[in-house]
Amino acid sequence: MSGDSTAALAGHIAELAAYPPGVPLPPDAEIVVAQLLDALEYGEVRAAEQDHTGAWRAVPWVKQGILLGFRVGRIVRMGEEELFPFFDKHTIPVRRFTTGDAVRIVPGGSSVRKGAYLAPGVVCMPPMFVNVGAWVGAGTMIDSHALVGSCAQIGARVHLSAAAQIGGVLEPINAAPVVIEDDVVVGGNCGVYEGTVVRQKAVLGAGVVLTRGTPVFDLVRETVYRGSATAPLEIPAGAVVVPGSRQVREGWGHSQGIAIQTPVIVKYRDDKTDTATALESWLR
Repeated sequence: MSGDSTAALAGHIAELAAYPPGVPLPPDAEIVVAQLLDALEYGEVRAAEQDHTGAWRAVPWVKQGILLGFRVGRIVRMGEEELFPFFDKHTIPVRRFTTGDAVRIVPGGSSVRKGAYLAPGVVCMPPMFVNVGAWVGAGTMIDSHALVGSCAQIGARVHLSAAAQIGGVLEPINAAPVVIEDDVVVGGNCGVYEGTVVRQKAVLGAGVVLTRGTPVFDLVRETVYRGSATAPLEIPAGAVVVPGSRQVREGWGHSQGIAIQTPVIVKYRDDKTDTATALESWLR
């Protein structure tokens, strides 16, 4: 999609989004939504982009367009199986793949929604789910029971281990989604939510949960990383994060010896860590 075409699409979406709730949208609204979802699937536009400083920002007009898809859509029956039909908005059906996409989707109940981009070499182990607006880079594995939420951005050569949950966000439209950069390992039963950014080559040990309000204690650099109302939580590049705990320092909780779960950075990725994660290539 050329720059002029992208600008025209963004302008049309802004015009449609300005219609007050309850006011019928014009007949071409479905066509505009379909154009946006196609552009997302082809990787021509993204729901978030990285600026020259390395910061990730939402692309509000793209999220506006996805929301228009829900507004203009009507609930229909989907799927070909009589025993397991689906009922969803007709504007955002299940995405269809061909062998030309070079994406492996192993049989067993996985689903990718229209408007999600999966690069060549992505492997999907059953069952897993990728929501509308998500972007998944080349060579990434999405393991069993893993979720890639709406508009989440997943880099290349990432492993989302079994039951990993990558949160999504559509509203507010200027809220940046979760970003997992290249070569990250996300362990089993991890949860990454609320616009958290995990920088390249980081490793999240099994069971780590990251949110905007989660403090992450860095034992190597002797500092604490936190998100704020205006900035997401960021995990540094190469950090190895494991579940930890910190003591309640006062009051009744202190007297009872209570500790609160918190993620801890115990080291930064080195050759030994890379050797431990090299088994990924054998799974492909």
